[in-house]
Amino acid sequence: MVRMLPNILRNLFSKPATVKHPFVKREPFPGHRGTITFDMKKCDLCQDCERLCPPVAIKVDPEARTITYDPFKCIYCYLCVTNCLQRAIRGRPAYTPPAYQKEIVYYKPEE
Repeated sequence: MVRMLPNILRNLFSKPATVKHPFVKREPFPGHRGTITFDMKKCDLCQDCERLCPPVAIKVDPEARTITYDPFKCIYCYLCVTNCLQRAIRGRPAYTPPAYQKEIVYYKPEE
């Protein structure tokens, strides 16, 4: 007990080591991989992102001209972002809010 007393007193008078998460937003650290978005104006539907995606979270349908992205399958490796030749896929360093239902994101070109 005597050995723990300095540690207890230090913790009692120091600031907390944690952040009050829902109330205080944490800034993303450098190199953070956040949300992935597709720019359909730049995309030529070459299917490179679909071939490179390890968990098969991206599906490209060139006939229907749509991209289906499942963020719950995505492991955020950013292979699709770094290998997109048209720079149509972007990653933003932002935390994703919690989701209550699984939603698949569909991208279709504007006509």
